[in-house]
Amino acid sequence: MRFDIITVFPEVFEGVFSSGIISRSLKRGLIEIHISQLRDYCHDIHKKVDDRPYGGGRGMVFKPEPIFEAVEAIIQQSQEKKRAVIMLSPQGKRLCQKEIFRLASYKQLILICGRYEGVDERIRQHLITEELSIGDYVLSGGEIAAMVLIDTVTRTIPQSLGSPESLREDSFYNDLLDYPHYTRPASFRGWRVPQVLLSGNHEEIRLWRKRKLLENTWKKRPDLLSQAELDEEAKEIIKEVKKGIK
Repeated sequence: MRFDIITVFPEVFEGVFSSGIISRSLKRGLIEIHISQLRDYCHDIHKKVDDRPYGGGRGMVFKPEPIFEAVEAIIQQSQEKKRAVIMLSPQGKRLCQKEIFRLASYKQLILICGRYEGVDERIRQHLITEELSIGDYVLSGGEIAAMVLIDTVTRTIPQSLGSPESLREDSFYNDLLDYPHYTRPASFRGWRVPQVLLSGNHEEIRLWRKRKLLENTWKKRPDLLSQAELDEEAKEIIKEVKKGIK
């Protein structure tokens, strides 16, 4: 998969992409990341990417010309057919795991990192294919949101993780939160690992984990249960959890 980032602060990405899953995926050729400096597409002497809004008001607005030119140059260079041009903005659709799996089906994601007061509306109307947000809050710019999106999409690519099972066991993979995890020592400051995890009984461990992830979701994010696809076993467990049966 190819990621293209359009930003006025390309340097902020250096550390994030130099380690961990993204770095390994780059080295294995599983992903490509190309970063474009938006100012390179400005033709005035000051490389001005923004201007005052028509009608007055505070702040500055990204001009349409450099962003259109940057996206069109990337499209011409890459020649990918299955792509999305995404504006990262608090006005966008909320990014969730289902959206991540959908985005992972593309061959190329072009990410426009907004800044300042916003962007010229003609960019939304005539250039991008969608607008995404990572949460109901305002960031200083779209760069952090782009990092989040690239990290989460990369995790879905086969061979990007050490074990394929890791993705299936992540929170939100099936619209549910994860179950509790424990490791050595078996006893720490008097707090012991649940005995079932030490039993070696794989069926009991499976049932314990399933019950705990459902309990965890019910306690912390009950809204997720309404959209999750639950099998009959999970439905029975949820009935017990709601009744307070231990």
